[in-house]
Amino acid sequence: MLDIKDLRNNFEGSQAAMARRGGDYDLTPFLDMDKKRRGLILQVEELKAKRNAASKAGAEARDELRELSQTIKGLDAELTVIEDELDGFLLQFPNLPSPNTPDGKDENDNVEIRKHLEPTKFDFEPVPHWDLGKELDILDNETAAKITGSRFMVLKSGGAKLERALMNFMLDLHTEEHGYEVVFPQVIAHERALIGTGQLPKFAEDMFKLENTDYYLISTSEVTVTNIHREEILDGAKLPISYTAYSQCFRKEAGSAGRDTRGLIRQHQFSKVELVKFTKPEESYGELEKLTSHAEQVLKLLKLPYRVVRLCAGDLGFASAMTYDIEVWMPSYQRYVEISSCSNFEDFQARRAAIRYKDGVGEKPQFVHTLNGSGLALGRTIAAIIENYQNADGTITVPEVLIPYMRGVEKIEPR
Repeated sequence: MLDIKDLRNNFEGSQAAMARRGGDYDLTPFLDMDKKRRGLILQVEELKAKRNAASKAGAEARDELRELSQTIKGLDAELTVIEDELDGFLLQFPNLPSPNTPDGKDENDNVEIRKHLEPTKFDFEPVPHWDLGKELDILDNETAAKITGSRFMVLKSGGAKLERALMNFMLDLHTEEHGYEVVFPQVIAHERALIGTGQLPKFAEDMFKLENTDYYLISTSEVTVTNIHREEILDGAKLPISYTAYSQCFRKEAGSAGRDTRGLIRQHQFSKVELVKFTKPEESYGELEKLTSHAEQVLKLLKLPYRVVRLCAGDLGFASAMTYDIEVWMPSYQRYVEISSCSNFEDFQARRAAIRYKDGVGEKPQFVHTLNGSGLALGRTIAAIIENYQNADGTITVPEVLIPYMRGVEKIEPR
């Protein structure tokens, strides 16, 4: 959530920063709501002071005391209403872009930062992963459609083994080399958790809600892992705190009809290994660089071509102040495809979820900065391996780093 004090003290600057995102984001109503709220707070404080004085006067002030208490009660009710309205208003607004986020309208204005390896070349016509996966009988969308519907996938045999291998490889890398603590969170979250991380109320149409409940299937374990420290005051000496998690994720993908809908790129259910950090504000951008490098290391060890781009303001996620997208090369599309978004949310999520820290006794609690990124999305990683490691004979070479996790299997072959 946006900082009310910052909006009040630098309204024009905040509105200008919001305008960088594009879209119809008018913060002007905030001014009247905030003025009314502050006026009510002042009235209540003045009347409470009078009531305290009247209470010391004894029995002769009993009628005045009763009248003051009734007036205060009415003003408190008005204050609750305007505070709820203000909260509801601000929940509709995304985070302000960092000054380091470049200007731009959409993905065409994102800035390439670096590349790793050249796009894969073949001396034969490469096959898209959805076709090769079907030929090898490791990806089965037809059975998935029979069980559930379109945009789901059953992973079989070598495909299932590859998912298990990647999960363990990524978690081992992030815990043993990058210093993250592993957690396995639930895949159902209360709506307050989704409000805390910014998925609700803005993106309700993209979420799977459990009927007649306040529960949703998570769209990313960022939700559940970030809310581990909801409404807590953390010990500043223990920051940064870093978690990694594996989970299934669920998205309706509303509005994406016809876009990357074949194969594993845009599914309603998919798995991810997530990276989440809680940091002090002054350390958050340094930690973003580290987190991004940790996600990149997965692709480097898999020897997959990729690039890193910094998203422009118009392409920025709702809660993010700055984001690096890591995009893996996909021969079937002849372009790079996002496989991880690594974002600094600054204190946007922390304000919503009331996550603060203290450096010592007597110090005033401050909001942490939260960061997260996929480390990586497993389905897209499997798709990238199938396409970039395919052979002319229709087999798939297993990346060297995964062979121990595949129990020595070096090639995925027809069954």
